[in-house]
Amino acid sequence: MTQTLSDRVVGVLGTGEAVGKAQAARAVVADWRSGIIPEIGRAMPRDRPKRPMKPDLLLPRDMPRRGKAQTLAGRIALLHAIAHIELNAVDLAADILVRFPDADAPLEFYNDWLGVLDDEAKHFFLMSDRLTALGTAYGDLPAHDGLWQAAQDTADDLLARLAVVPLVLEARGLDVTPQMISSLDEVGDPDSVAALEVIYKDEIGHVAVGRKWFEYFCDDVPEHTWRRLVKQYFHGAVKPPFNDAARAEAGFGAAYYSELT
Repeated sequence: MTQTLSDRVVGVLGTGEAVGKAQAARAVVADWRSGIIPEIGRAMPRDRPKRPMKPDLLLPRDMPRRGKAQTLAGRIALLHAIAHIELNAVDLAADILVRFPDADAPLEFYNDWLGVLDDEAKHFFLMSDRLTALGTAYGDLPAHDGLWQAAQDTADDLLARLAVVPLVLEARGLDVTPQMISSLDEVGDPDSVAALEVIYKDEIGHVAVGRKWFEYFCDDVPEHTWRRLVKQYFHGAVKPPFNDAARAEAGFGAAYYSELT
């Protein structure tokens, strides 16, 4: 029997090895776009995605303090942390494609989130390649185990998932990535700078996708609904500094978040 899109996406979630997971994600997108996969279908999502044996996953409070990018060790720690975020982002993008079958989402929803899935896998490879070039690999350092919490907290509410993952977590990436790029540029690491510039540009598009579908499924004032859901589901503070220009480029203007600061 030919596997559906949902079958294949659940297969991504069930792939433990990091490179294999990212490869499986990109293969799903390529096969969907080429017409090899016949239909969306339905498949039971995993409660928790399968993860590689390494890195060791620690509570955020137990993570060692990351050094500054001026040192090689600090730069490796930064890139390793980003690689970990991107691998988790692969699972988050995969999960939204299969978690909410009753939402009656249009085909465009699946095409948009498959684009995000493909980007996140690409981002992981960008970071993995940089780690290899620096003489190390993803998994050589510990990583924190809190990134899947947002998925667990919003597993029963698509609108809450859209409010928290793209419009809090990924939007935060828009705020902090320019400083990372600047710090890597200062130490003369143009290859890492180029990789992060790709990620930054793509992340603006991901926030735009999140905002688009949040507003599509929202049946009330989007800004008010977003603030309510963030207060309910996000275990943290939405705090400045904000990259207002990049957020506005994604259509996610200050009318959404200014009152939360």
